[in-house]
Amino acid sequence: MSSIRKILVPGEKIEGAINTQDYYIYDYKNEKRVAIIGVVDIKQEGVSYSPLNGVYVPKEGDIVIGLVSSHGVANWFVDINSPYQAILSVQDFFGTKQSNQLPEDPFKYLQVGEYIKAKIAAFDRIRNPLLTVQDKGLGKIVEGVVVSIHPTRVPRVIGKKGSMIEMLKNETGCEFFVAVNGMINIKCQNEQLENIASNAIKIIETQAHISGLTERVKKFIEEERKVRGV
Repeated sequence: MSSIRKILVPGEKIEGAINTQDYYIYDYKNEKRVAIIGVVDIKQEGVSYSPLNGVYVPKEGDIVIGLVSSHGVANWFVDINSPYQAILSVQDFFGTKQSNQLPEDPFKYLQVGEYIKAKIAAFDRIRNPLLTVQDKGLGKIVEGVVVSIHPTRVPRVIGKKGSMIEMLKNETGCEFFVAVNGMINIKCQNEQLENIASNAIKIIETQAHISGLTERVKKFIEEERKVRGV
């Protein structure tokens, strides 16, 4: 069976069995229907659905990348590419419960405009999500660049069984951390490769609904590296 790809609009039925708890798929009269516009791939191994719209809704335990947008008396406000603004407390950032152990000016250690990698510690849709950086690999991002894409494009950047992200790593030699909220930290050997990798990510975002994307992006990277001599 060859692959069949089609775009569904809100309310349309997904033909075939699909095993997913996607936020934008709902049951109606024992049928799976989509809540927002998206692409359905029907293949021999199963049916998959990739929404082309929608927002990132935080979940406890999610690892996200956020942009520090401002700060209060004892916390930072963080843009996590979501309708919900996140909060990181000063005490959590420094890993202490004692206020007298904090530096005199904690906000010089994490400034507006800087990025952090953090975990959603608590969220109930009534109050802003709370962040923590008290885990391995979390904290202020000090290397590379951060690219923001629509959160619904994250599965396309990863690819089936990691095929797209593996190709990106192999072709650029860069490291990619793709957060579930659509923020991607890219670390490369030089600025030229970072630029190529960033542009490749943007191509994936804008052409997520088109088949043959992996090969097209691979060709773009190869041509760009040749032109730039990197």
